Amino acid sequence: MELIHPIFKWLHVVAGIMWIGLLYFFNFVNTAFAPTMDADTKKKVVPELMPRTLYWFRMGAAWTWGTGIVLLYVIYWAGGMMPTDFTSNDVTGEPANMAIHFLLLFTFVAVFAYDALYKSPLASNVRAVTVVSFLLITAYVYAMQTLGGFEYRAVNIHLGAMFGTIMAFNVWFRIWPAQQKIITAIKNGEAPDASLLALAGLRSKHNTYMSVPLVWTMHNQHHVTAPTALGIPAEFSWLLPMVMVIVGWHIVFQLYKKSGTIKGF
Repeated sequence: MELIHPIFKWLHVVAGIMWIGLLYFFNFVNTAFAPTMDADTKKKVVPELMPRTLYWFRMGAAWTWGTGIVLLYVIYWAGGMMPTDFTSNDVTGEPANMAIHFLLLFTFVAVFAYDALYKSPLASNVRAVTVVSFLLITAYVYAMQTLGGFEYRAVNIHLGAMFGTIMAFNVWFRIWPAQQKIITAIKNGEAPDASLLALAGLRSKHNTYMSVPLVWTMHNQHHVTAPTALGIPAEFSWLLPMVMVIVGWHIVFQLYKKSGTIKGF
């Protein structure tokens, strides 16, 4: 365990840099650059550039998620960072707190609720679906602390695991399949399907918005005393991750505004 921890954390960070770096390239650079190309330029550039960048994008996502699961097991599930009733008590025979296991399950199946939500009619109302998303995330975070007994660090890391799982799902099952068809159409001199462009763009934007609060959760061992330092009682420490979700989303919103103002020569 002592050897797995540093090696997989190193791989996790390297893969994460690859993934999130390309995510920001797509959203803050390429989104503004692509419309400046004419049809002939796109036909040459897109089929050569995008498959290469999307390869490293996909691999970065896969390795970040995979090494993250290993670290989650080593540090939290098997490392004594979970509530004491995470497993059944061998002395008293008391069963495990099933709320903990339900919450752990939800961490990884929430992606299907997310996907269904953004395929529903509600998704057409950006403000409403954003509010609903935030309330659902808040309920999950609140439940981890109050029902599952998760400490501050465990709350953070599982929120990050949920975001990371959704982001990796988007890369492999929504963005990449759509981009394959988009690239093929451009290579053949055809207009890409507008619905595929919208899907790939929306899910990439979602990943960008999740990425900034995700980074907060990933380095939460460095701010474990933050709630105390801010005067937040231990029972309300779950509020800090939710504040950071709001702050993170606002930072991304401002970065999108800035990216649209940067011009070429």
